[in-house]
Amino acid sequence: MFNFKIFIKRFVLNKGSAFGGTFLIIIILGAILAPVIAPYNWNAVDSGPRLSGPSLDHFFGTDIHGRDVFSRIIYGARYSLSVGVISVLFGITSGSIFGISIAYIGGRVDVIGSRIIDVMFGFPSFLLSLLVVAIIGVGLWNVVFAVGLASIPHFARIIRSAALQVKEQPYIEACVSMGFGKIRIMFNHILPNIIPIIIVIATMDLGGAIISIASLSFLGLGAQPPEPEWGAMLSSGREYMRYAPWTMIYPGLFLFLTVMSVNLLGDRLSQALDARQSMNRGKT
Repeated sequence: MFNFKIFIKRFVLNKGSAFGGTFLIIIILGAILAPVIAPYNWNAVDSGPRLSGPSLDHFFGTDIHGRDVFSRIIYGARYSLSVGVISVLFGITSGSIFGISIAYIGGRVDVIGSRIIDVMFGFPSFLLSLLVVAIIGVGLWNVVFAVGLASIPHFARIIRSAALQVKEQPYIEACVSMGFGKIRIMFNHILPNIIPIIIVIATMDLGGAIISIASLSFLGLGAQPPEPEWGAMLSSGREYMRYAPWTMIYPGLFLFLTVMSVNLLGDRLSQALDARQSMNRGKT
């Protein structure tokens, strides 16, 4: 059985996770407290001179409509983080259900399910997202759905592999001999033992989801003006990059630091998981 407490302890004691965790907490708190922290409403037109540079009144300057860039970035954290998390939750939930089910049922179900995963995996996830958006239409939530759907094959493949290993454990055989139903075994006994793996791959995929959604918004397929989503802000600011570079630099910087922090957390979680699994192998 997997010791979740030891896994978390190893992650917390890893000094490398300090920066990623600290910056991410700051961004999350900023998003939650945006109405308190932001000096202006995110869509307040003419809150200052148009395309005004950074100053004490406008820390990150203003955009072409005179809106405060700092306020829009803080509110934009709500968009970028929430849509990334929702997309990953959709992908990891669907992928986990599919992966665990085909792994435990086995036989033809596993073969057919694996072939479906392989076929979908053959398409680059970003291109698959573009295809889905082309079918269902433009919009932020359509993009969230598309990115989540495109991540299912990746999640399902990893979860299936982990579930196959757990399936062979003696306590699963004991559950079968005691007459437990398949649903109960899959979600009461297999799932709890792969939750750390789910947490790791979901965290590592969150950065990619945020980038993908921001990229699609940058292309005009996701968030639409005047929504303060970071990708949409980059798209709006590119026309003024030469004269007002702050309209792109600051949204891009926050996007970069947020994704880097999430990826760093994912790497540390993966290291903690690998260390724990190595200990388990050493005991056997």
